Amino acid sequence: MTAIKETIDISRSPAEVFAYVTDPTHLPQWQESAVAVRRIGDTPIAVGSKVAVTRRLGRREFTSTMQVIELDPPKHWHVHGIDGPVRGDVQGTIEPLGGGERSRLTLAVDFEGHGLGKALVPLMVRPHVRKEMPRDERTLKGILESDAAR
Repeated sequence: MTAIKETIDISRSPAEVFAYVTDPTHLPQWQESAVAVRRIGDTPIAVGSKVAVTRRLGRREFTSTMQVIELDPPKHWHVHGIDGPVRGDVQGTIEPLGGGERSRLTLAVDFEGHGLGKALVPLMVRPHVRKEMPRDERTLKGILESDAAR
């Protein structure tokens, strides 16, 4: 299937945007379906790092393990689900704007269904994410552009 893609301009430098969005502990702050995140291991986030992300879809919560596949600060990152019935594949790209004072963030999300997930992805997951992603990006923009985030 085709990835769900959303783009937003943020009045913060690429380095600041990258640092915030690639810190998995921030996910529940800006992604409405993210309930909890637990890092697996004590090392800083790097290629190969894993996090357990719990998301709420409707009344159910699902936990899946995401692994960092690529990390190219402050331009690009790629994480991929490695377990569970629905495995997300998330790629983020940050382009500098205005001489590097602002950023254009593009998120692309796709899914693999396994077992029951094969039915869940087209019926529930993709429609939910299509609605949620623009709201998530607006929330992220609000957080990063607020005085409290500086």
